[in-house]
Amino acid sequence: MIKIGQYNTLEVVKLVDFGVFLDGGEDFGNILLPKSSVPAGTKLGDEIEVFLYFDSQDEIIATTKEPLAQVGDFALLRVVGICGVGAFVDWGLDKDLLIPFSEQRRRLEEGQDIMVRVYSDKASGRIVGTTKFNRFLDKTPAEYKIGDEVQVQIAEVTDLGYKAVIEEAHWGLIFKTEAFGKLFPGKKLKAFVQEIRPDGKITLSLQKAGRAKVDDLADKIMTTLARKGGFVPLSDKSSPEAIFKEFRTSKATFKKTIGGLYKKGLIVIEREGIRLNDN
Repeated sequence: MIKIGQYNTLEVVKLVDFGVFLDGGEDFGNILLPKSSVPAGTKLGDEIEVFLYFDSQDEIIATTKEPLAQVGDFALLRVVGICGVGAFVDWGLDKDLLIPFSEQRRRLEEGQDIMVRVYSDKASGRIVGTTKFNRFLDKTPAEYKIGDEVQVQIAEVTDLGYKAVIEEAHWGLIFKTEAFGKLFPGKKLKAFVQEIRPDGKITLSLQKAGRAKVDDLADKIMTTLARKGGFVPLSDKSSPEAIFKEFRTSKATFKKTIGGLYKKGLIVIEREGIRLNDN
């Protein structure tokens, strides 16, 4: 089944000076793949993976260019123009993607980078974008368990922390107290389910819960010390940014972990950093 706004593998059925035509079946007929996108050496009968969308004349067209997002995806896109019906964002194709005013949570401005959800409008069949995500998320019960590792994408910065889209299906929240490193709308990363509230809302953490995160970090610190000749210039006095750059963890977890290693006699904590205990 051919899907507009997504990738399809289609057969070449006709060669012309300005490109090739692909078999779109009974519903779509022959679909043009312009010459600029035709792979070298293409011949009749070849199958080509292409992305299908609507050109400026609202005709279905194929391309081998890779869009920044396809239907069903969330992506960070830049506003490149404003018109009488909405805002246009660059999604990597010749024709920009429209976000109608009715699909904007707040008015967009040219040059702004925003999180967008790409979808196919059922009424018109056209591919459009939206910044109103609620109707696409939390439509099915969350079946995650505490401690589950999930893929998330930061959607918005709030007073409480960072709202994130979990597995493109549910809302989650990373509280400021649980955040470290550079987080910004559009960033994709892994997180861990910290809490599922009775109302279904999900709290996320960027580290494993409790003992597990400390044990993992302890192994990483000992391995790093061994690799670097027994000394790392980081201590409990180091900045959160320096600690994150080396170990991808929060300062609080780092301090707790090196404290445990010190008590076991495995390391020595000096003002300039931590050192393997030769004894």
